[in-house]
Amino acid sequence: MIKLIVLDIDGCMTNGQITYDANGLETKSFNVKDGLGIVTWLKMGGEAVIITGRSSTIVENRAKELGIKYLFQGIKEKGKILSELMQQLHISKEEVAAIGDDLNDLPMFELAGTTFTPADGMEIIQNKATYVLNKKGGEGAIREMIDLIVLQNGQKKQFESLWK
Repeated sequence: MIKLIVLDIDGCMTNGQITYDANGLETKSFNVKDGLGIVTWLKMGGEAVIITGRSSTIVENRAKELGIKYLFQGIKEKGKILSELMQQLHISKEEVAAIGDDLNDLPMFELAGTTFTPADGMEIIQNKATYVLNKKGGEGAIREMIDLIVLQNGQKKQFESLWK
């Protein structure tokens, strides 16, 4: 049973575009359906971690808004961080699902029992992923992943009943 979901930001929780305004301020867009999926996953007792190669106040704010307590930004060795967190949480490979879209996510894939990539993930990642999702990054890929995990875990009724 999956207990921990590992999330990449750029290309998974967002469409991968980085936009700067005239003042150099960065903007990102997040999908509200992904957010509700994450919040529901956490309400059910699941864990979530964001491990991203870039650093952004926007990501910090989004993690707080969703209630994600494990956030690692500016990470070059994603596998090392995931390995340490798995040890801290006493979680095995079979209990971890990760989503990634590019080369820097491969170390996370090696540590996760189930792996996902958005429909627009790079070919090398698609070839390594357990599931290539129908949705693109930033367009509901995270929610699609969570829905599949909940179904596999046999938690669909619990997932759907939390908002009744």
